[in-house]
Amino acid sequence: MNAPWKTGIALALTMAISYTVCALLYALWPAQGIAFLNALFHGLDFGRLQAPQDYGLTAFVGPLLVLTVWGAIVGTLFAWLSGKLHGKS
Repeated sequence: MNAPWKTGIALALTMAISYTVCALLYALWPAQGIAFLNALFHGLDFGRLQAPQDYGLTAFVGPLLVLTVWGAIVGTLFAWLSGKLHGKS
């Protein structure tokens, strides 16, 4: 098995790429993004939560950093626990 931190990095990168694609799609088509969320969550009105200001770099970078760090920690912990449960060092 790979070192646990490698799994953590893989999850962190996966989350960063996924968030970037999602943010790009929302920046390009915000109305369709809200409509998709409304449908996904059985008609909840996400339009009420939409911020009045435009989506900018600051609003993108903060969550990107949080998700990337969280992914690295959770992925590393997952790989370490999985190794312990399967009797591997």
